[in-house]
Amino acid sequence: MAGSATAERGARQQESSGPPLVRRLGPRRLRRALVVALVAVLLGGGAGWLLYGSPWLRVERVSVSGTAVLTPAQVREAAAVPVGSPVVSVDTGAIEARLREKLRRIDSVAVTRSWPDGIDLEVTERTPVLLVPQGRKFVEVDDEGVRFATVSRAPKGVPLLEAEPSPSSSAAASLRRFGEDRLVREAVRAAGGLPSAVARATRVVKIRSYDDISLELSGGRTVAWGSAEDAAAKGRTILALMKASPDARHFDVSVPTAPASVGS
Repeated sequence: MAGSATAERGARQQESSGPPLVRRLGPRRLRRALVVALVAVLLGGGAGWLLYGSPWLRVERVSVSGTAVLTPAQVREAAAVPVGSPVVSVDTGAIEARLREKLRRIDSVAVTRSWPDGIDLEVTERTPVLLVPQGRKFVEVDDEGVRFATVSRAPKGVPLLEAEPSPSSSAAASLRRFGEDRLVREAVRAAGGLPSAVARATRVVKIRSYDDISLELSGGRTVAWGSAEDAAAKGRTILALMKASPDARHFDVSVPTAPASVGS
C-alpha cells in the first residue's frame, strides 16, 4: 500500500514538472497534439502547392458562349485570359472590365472558373432598338440609349432614328434644356414602349423635341406619339385606332384620352 502510494505521488510530481504545456496536457496528449499540428501543416502546404504550383490546375482552355454578332475569337482576344496561370489566381473582375471596355457590344458577361483547367465567358450582347444614320453607315443604339456599334448594313427590323429639331422656339428651348443625348434616350423610350405589332411595322422614329415624337410605319402610315410618357396607354390606344380605322393614314395618340385618326 505504501509503495503504491509513493509511486502515485511520483507520477503526479513528474506530470507537474517541466514546461507549462507538458504540465497541462501530459506527455501522451502533447505528442498527439503535435502529430495533428504536423498533419495540418502538411495538408495546408499540399493544398497550396496543388492550387498554385500543380500543373493540373492551370488554365488551358477558355470557352465562350452567348455570342450572336461577336465571334468567340474576338471575345477571347479582348478578355486576354492568362493561359498557363493557376486557375485560382485568375482575376475574373479584371477580365470582365477588359471585355466591357474593349467590346461595347457586350451588355453583360459572367466570368467563372471551370475546374480543373478552364475559364468560362458567358456573354450577353446589346440589342439595337434604333439606328442612327451616319453617312453610309448606321450607329446601333440599345434600349438604354447606349450607342454601342457602327455597322455598314442596317439590321433587319430595327427602325431608323431621325432627329430633326423643329425651327420653333419651343423645340429649340427643348433641345437646349435636355440636350441631344437626352432626346435620343426619349426616342428610345418611345420605341421600347411600342406594342409588338406596331414595333414590327415601324420604319422610322422621328424626334423634333422632348414632346414631339412621331413614327413612320409601313404602307406610308404615320403616328403622332408626342412624348415618351404614358407609353402603355398610348400603345393600347394606337392598337384600338388601327383596328377601328384600318384604312387610316395618320393616327394621333399624343393625348391618349383624345386620340384621332385621319385619311383613308
